[in-house]
Amino acid sequence: MTETTHQQRKNFMNVTRLWLNCITLFLVLYSLPLTCLSSSLPFYPSDAPVAELHDLFCKKLQQCCMLFDFLDCVADLKGKEIKRAALNELVESVATSRGVLIEPLYPEAIKMISVNIFRTLPPSENPEFDPEEDEPTLEASWPHLQLVYEFFLRFLESPDFQPSMAKRYVDQKFVLQLLELFDSEDPREREYLKTILHRVYGKLLGLRAYIRKQINNIFLRFIYETEHFNGVAELLEILGSIINGFALPLKAEHKQFLVRVLIPLHTAKSLSIFHAQLAYCVVQFMEKDATVTEYVRLLKYWPKTCTQKEVMFLGEIEEILDVIEPSQFIRVQEPLFKQIAACISSPHFQVAERALYFWNNEYILSLIEENCQVILPLVFATLYRVSKEHWNQTIVSLIYNVLKTFMEMNSKLFDDLTASYKFLTKTKCNFHNIMSHYNLQITVDQQMRKTFNNRQNIGKLTFQICQNVCICSGYLRFFVK
Repeated sequence: MTETTHQQRKNFMNVTRLWLNCITLFLVLYSLPLTCLSSSLPFYPSDAPVAELHDLFCKKLQQCCMLFDFLDCVADLKGKEIKRAALNELVESVATSRGVLIEPLYPEAIKMISVNIFRTLPPSENPEFDPEEDEPTLEASWPHLQLVYEFFLRFLESPDFQPSMAKRYVDQKFVLQLLELFDSEDPREREYLKTILHRVYGKLLGLRAYIRKQINNIFLRFIYETEHFNGVAELLEILGSIINGFALPLKAEHKQFLVRVLIPLHTAKSLSIFHAQLAYCVVQFMEKDATVTEYVRLLKYWPKTCTQKEVMFLGEIEEILDVIEPSQFIRVQEPLFKQIAACISSPHFQVAERALYFWNNEYILSLIEENCQVILPLVFATLYRVSKEHWNQTIVSLIYNVLKTFMEMNSKLFDDLTASYKFLTKTKCNFHNIMSHYNLQITVDQQMRKTFNNRQNIGKLTFQICQNVCICSGYLRFFVK
């Protein structure tokens, strides 16, 4: 009985050893990164043959395909440190060594990058996340992710980088996944993505049209569907550089992008987050081709209730006027200065103040002076009235300066408008008095109809009322004119 039990135990140990050997062999053959991370690979020897360096570089790329859970801070600390060291070596090697990037390494490098950066972004921890007030959720795996992005950037900027080889692996699918990552809440990641996408756009010419198309789609989805995308500012910053490189004359595709995407972006609730980049793109279009002025229909989207957006719009209008051609200015001056006059009369002092600052800009002032006969009548009544009524003394002081400037530009026109305004104001008071009298007469007429049936009296009263109506009609026609 004892011998039988001993034999069974021996057989069990042999079977167990056999299974362990099989498992080890499986890991060696199919899970190289896991095996590699049990211990670090050797550092690059300075005097090693080139073939060995390439082989070691490839193994380190495979080693870095292993992912770790950074939500558990204490899990597998040794493996995390080994991977971090390997990534640092890869970054240093690509940045400092020549001849490292050979063709067989391209698929391995792109695979390592893809495995590490492409992932499903988690939903925001705060459904009502406000980028201006709330702290963003930072990526937990950033210690590794940053090094992967740094490697990718050095890879694209390397003198040995060959676009003809890279385009086989950095394709449209890769670019689309890269663009989706711009929705990350982590601003550090978006900053790297911005630089990398700009390098891809510059190096891989065949992807340029596709990149512009997909950015266009992201913006349209943001405007008309989701109203949420974290990377709008970064994408606009890339577009600013792209627009600067457009050839003349501008293609219809580019003008459509301005009209259908950039201008409607001004309606977004979160405009303040990316307005600086958006205004830069619009101004780049203006500098590139002055004829696109007719497409910049900002007045159509002018905010009605949000004073903060009004201030931003006024700032952007000033930037546009800084680069506008005098011939194009003439085409927009009337609707523009009607809107500026409305802003000057705003009870919110920041809106009025921002509108009045236009007269501090020398170039805009020269445009106003050239077209004083048109612009001064559009804003004079508003300036005169607000100077008497506005509650903020700073605004009143600014208006006095503007009126003084206009008086120096064209004193005769200024005096004529002053006299006309005073006459109209006086006439308006008389008109209100007559209307009050007319309403009183109607009341008397109704009472007399109840009291008297004498046709003669009613006829006289009707004649008097008709006289008042004729007088009022005359004033109404005068004001309509």
